[in-house]
Amino acid sequence: MVVTSRPSHRPMGAVPSRPLHPQRGRRRWPRLFMRLIAVVAALLLVLGAAGVGYLSTLPGVGDAEARVARVLRPTRGRDTGLPVPTRLGQAVVAIEDERFYRHHGIDLVGVLRAAHVDLAHGAALQGGSTITQQLAKALYVTDNHTLGAKLRMMGVAVKLELRYSKAQILEMYLNSIYYGDGQWGVTQASRTYFGRSPRALDWTQASLLAGLPQAPSVYDPTRHIALAHARQQQVLNALVRTGVLSRATADVAATEPLGGSGP
Repeated sequence: MVVTSRPSHRPMGAVPSRPLHPQRGRRRWPRLFMRLIAVVAALLLVLGAAGVGYLSTLPGVGDAEARVARVLRPTRGRDTGLPVPTRLGQAVVAIEDERFYRHHGIDLVGVLRAAHVDLAHGAALQGGSTITQQLAKALYVTDNHTLGAKLRMMGVAVKLELRYSKAQILEMYLNSIYYGDGQWGVTQASRTYFGRSPRALDWTQASLLAGLPQAPSVYDPTRHIALAHARQQQVLNALVRTGVLSRATADVAATEPLGGSGP
């Protein structure tokens, strides 16, 4: 008997289609998603454990206020009462670390933004350091030019954030930095340049003083008043950008005389 094959109704050259299993594909995605979550969670746990271990190798920060006092001992100038002078505090935060109240010592958004600006201009124009990191540098990290030193600065900043309030950190920062013309600490600088307490500064004076720490010798108002005013304008623009001042108020502050006993 001759067995003949059934005639195929498939067109010539057509590839037979494979049966589809949509349910199987849908069941696979939840498993893959759960695996991804497990991997990410495990990675975070490892990084967290490594971070805690690294923090334990860094110096304690319980003596931060004592270290600030030692910085100011020669001048005996410190305004220790809280809260921080409102205008000066807002001006410093606006120009140096506008996300100060939203990060915990390390501002990843600021770091990425600074890296983008530096790459775009082919030069290191922005540092990306937070106010807390600058305080850590002033009190605990003497060398900040190596990668290891920068990591220590970040680690100490995290420890400072864990121990102190934002108001305490800002107050210690204002009192541990150099303002030019031999002035350490905001109280001594304010009295020397304007003949008044930091709490009595108007927007014209606060914006000028807030701009000095970036480059105290360059912006020293007793020697380079034009550069100091240019930096002051940057501070006022930052206050407008962050919504602290209106443009009209900032323009008035830019034209008002400094007053006091300074320039």
